[in-house]
Amino acid sequence: MKCHCEHTSASSCIALVPIFHNLNQEEVLEVAGITRHLTVSKGEMIYAMDDMVDSLYVIHSGRVKIYRLSDTGKEQVLRVLRAGDFLGELALFKNSPMGDYAEALEESSMCVIDGSALKELLGKYPMIALKILEELSQRLEQTEKLLEDISLHSVERRLAQVLLDMSIDNDEIELEMSKRDLASQIGTTSETLSRKLTSFQELGLIEQIGQRRIVVVDREGLEGVRANG
Repeated sequence: MKCHCEHTSASSCIALVPIFHNLNQEEVLEVAGITRHLTVSKGEMIYAMDDMVDSLYVIHSGRVKIYRLSDTGKEQVLRVLRAGDFLGELALFKNSPMGDYAEALEESSMCVIDGSALKELLGKYPMIALKILEELSQRLEQTEKLLEDISLHSVERRLAQVLLDMSIDNDEIELEMSKRDLASQIGTTSETLSRKLTSFQELGLIEQIGQRRIVVVDREGLEGVRANG
């Protein structure tokens, strides 16, 4: 009975991930058979730079940040992953240490798929490999855009852009990460982010409510900052 429950849970986890969407139920169960469960606490490292990783991690619930550290210890958040996202995928294509860090932003549960066994399945179901490569291509594009924004655009423009992106569906934003992590993601310091948010509020573009809530008051104004930054 225990084994059946584990497979059922793993199947529901795997079903969240777009790279497995073309598999039928029997094939999903085949992937579930090489999967184990992992729960990590808030602030816990899933892997660190230079670690050797031999598994694919699929997030079932929670959030994980992927980041790098400069030689001086400055953190640069590359992306925040949520339920249905995966990490550790580069280990499937190369046998070399990880080049970044993965840390849980909150308690998170994951399905961990054995890398060597998954490689065998990639040969059997090449569509999975194509989907992984498609996701890697999108992540590379996002990273290149992030580097371009940091190199070419002002903090005001980058902040306006992220606020506009987060408020597409609702003008009231509930930050899913700390302001420190948000600052890192847009390539600035916590102090600078606080100053810019205060400046935006004084200009009537936003309203800050507590530590995590931001209301977009003047969307056109933010779009103007983005256009001129």
